[in-house]
Amino acid sequence: MRFLAALVMLALSLSLTESVMVCYVESWAAHRHEKFDVEDIDPNLCTHLLFAFAGITSDGEISVLDPQHELCDNGGDCAFDRFTALKKQNPELVTILSVGGWAEGSEKYSKMAADPAMRKVFISTSMALLKEHDFDGIDMDWEFPTQRNGMPEDKENFVTLMGELADALHAEGMILTAAVSPSKYTIDDAYDVPGLAEHLDLLNVMTYNLHGDWDNYVHHQSGLYPYKDDTGNNKYLNNDFAINYWIELGMPSNKIVMGMPLYTACWTLDDPSQTDYYSPAEGTYSFNYYEFCYNLKMHPDVWVIKTAEGMNEPYAYYEKLWCCYENHTSVAIKANYAKEHNLAGMMVWSLDLDDYQGKCHDRNFDLIRTMVENFSGSDEVQKSQRR
Repeated sequence: MRFLAALVMLALSLSLTESVMVCYVESWAAHRHEKFDVEDIDPNLCTHLLFAFAGITSDGEISVLDPQHELCDNGGDCAFDRFTALKKQNPELVTILSVGGWAEGSEKYSKMAADPAMRKVFISTSMALLKEHDFDGIDMDWEFPTQRNGMPEDKENFVTLMGELADALHAEGMILTAAVSPSKYTIDDAYDVPGLAEHLDLLNVMTYNLHGDWDNYVHHQSGLYPYKDDTGNNKYLNNDFAINYWIELGMPSNKIVMGMPLYTACWTLDDPSQTDYYSPAEGTYSFNYYEFCYNLKMHPDVWVIKTAEGMNEPYAYYEKLWCCYENHTSVAIKANYAKEHNLAGMMVWSLDLDDYQGKCHDRNFDLIRTMVENFSGSDEVQKSQRR
């Protein structure tokens, strides 16, 4: 049994040494108006599919958050089993269960990580669930240790939890990944970087939500580089700083996966005549990429599309609505950046938000395909620049 686990782990480890395309999938997308379910996933597009999310109970057990959709019991939709069965179409695909998420907060995770008995419960119940549904590992999406009702001890306890979880997973030929903050101050407070580097197979850096509805001005939520007028803390709110800071603190570059948002961040401008970065505004709702790109395509005379000086990412405005987003060109630039910096690859939140029906482009999932092509060195993208 241990020999078999070692062979499986070797195969998974070999796949990690090559370029990775990590794709989160929102389980709740199956319930939205424009339904996206497991069968809408292209199993040959991403190297790693992450099912979001599972949670934990107050006693530390792993918890299935939507059992009617995710399990087969009582006429359920069997989403877990259908998700991992995608490996029948692509045997090299790695399917991972992501635990946590923004809605979960830190309190239960903080309590569990601090208690050896509760860590044992979490790990044992997690391993049982993974084996039952043929997952290949866990993505720990505890957002964020020490914050949101966490405690200072989370920084040390998170490493302890990751060490024990990695031991259990690796013994069964499974892998461990984690989703982490791009923010300098969160990184300083929450993460023992060398400790995490010892245990994690991949580190998914959420290089997005760097600006959002908490700001009373417009800015891009996922700028690769700082804007020319950024000062103070805003100089740290860009992908380049975040990636280099993780490396500087001790995370090997070839374990780092750079995140990409497939959704917009939008504001309502105070004055529609002021549309440059830092124009006063109030945060508002966001759009999924597939619906926003279609709106741009159908109303080309309504939207004004620009890219700020020194930046690579587009923004668009119409009357008082101002939205930043990613497009074909910006994701290509970022994928090349990741390749040049010897990163493991790219990550998206989330696969189901891309143009999966091909309504905006001449193919489906254009943004993800563009990242894969550029990171792997394909010149296909250079042949045709798509909006």
